[in-house]
Amino acid sequence: MYDFAVVGGGIVGLSTAYALQRRYPRARLLLVEKEARWAAHQTGHNSGVIHSGIYYKPGSLKARLAVEGRRALITFCREHGVPHDICGKVIVATETGELPRLDDLHQRGLANGLNVTRIDGARLREIEPHAAGIAALRVPETGIVDYVRVSETLAHLVAAAGGDLRLGTRVRRVVERNDGLSVETDRGDFPARFLVGCAGLHSDRLARQSGLRPPLRIVPFRGEYYELRPEKRHLVRHLIYPVPNPAFPFLGVHFTRMIDGSVHAGPNAVLGGKREGYRKSDVSLRDLADVFSFPAFWRLAGAHWREGRHEITRSFSKAAFVRSLRRLVPEITGADIEPTHAGVRAQALMNDGRLADDFVILTAPRAVHVCNAPSPAATASLAIGETVCGYVAERVPSA
Repeated sequence: MYDFAVVGGGIVGLSTAYALQRRYPRARLLLVEKEARWAAHQTGHNSGVIHSGIYYKPGSLKARLAVEGRRALITFCREHGVPHDICGKVIVATETGELPRLDDLHQRGLANGLNVTRIDGARLREIEPHAAGIAALRVPETGIVDYVRVSETLAHLVAAAGGDLRLGTRVRRVVERNDGLSVETDRGDFPARFLVGCAGLHSDRLARQSGLRPPLRIVPFRGEYYELRPEKRHLVRHLIYPVPNPAFPFLGVHFTRMIDGSVHAGPNAVLGGKREGYRKSDVSLRDLADVFSFPAFWRLAGAHWREGRHEITRSFSKAAFVRSLRRLVPEITGADIEPTHAGVRAQALMNDGRLADDFVILTAPRAVHVCNAPSPAATASLAIGETVCGYVAERVPSA
């Protein structure tokens, strides 16, 4: 029998397995992932940003774990030779109506312990010569990294410490037993004393399979990116973000210089037709039924239909996407960008119609489930793993 069974081979699941092994070095640990590789979904399709923690409400899990996780991630990358760059970013106000929100972000960043400074338009153009804005925040703690490389390094470390890692192993259900649990998969059944769910886009389903009744449902939002053509990469030196809409849990289309030197622009945020659907044509009737049969979704749609309409327009109109980009870098034209990858954000929608704005971790006597871990979860992953470990320790004092 395994002491711990971790479900999910994204960066949160791998970080949690890594933390469990360090706390319980003699424990038998199993990690199962249904795909044939690590970090196949949210982790492997994000923008590679090491977030500073500026956006999150002081005192929230996101704020605390983003700051702690960023520090732990940078230390991890240095120790294990993972390429990264703490290049900093700017958050740009392009009109006077955005200045109060920029000031609010400034205060939030200071409250979260960041070295954030407010700069004027002239200083902005010294940092990003092609950016337009009347004021901005300079956030030096932001960086970039390859999260797939981080995940693969974590998998190597967990395996080297004796963990049993199983790729290509899909969980069918979890069954309670007198002495623990049985994790039933398409590659056999695995008895375990304790379950840790880090199933990302399927986290709510796994929690229900384990006997919990989570007060939420995962709604997939597809984020589409463009990439600057190589000859136009000089237009963006680091990272350029707009001032976000505080009523909407997405940061708006922005420019990100990747660790390989490319520059990505995006993402937008549209309802996905499938939880793991990276193309517009990807549709799952089951996944859509999960969304449309959920009364909270219609409350959300009623509250945010204007933002939703704008996001859908950008999804189908390159010209609309370019107009959003030109607010930040006016020189950009449609000829300067080409489509690249898309990602899918696993966003928890609460039963009362609110989009969860913090990480959500649910517990049971023999299980802990990470049920809402969108951005900045990759940045915070090592700290999330330690936090989950703390919940486990309350229920499994020794292993």
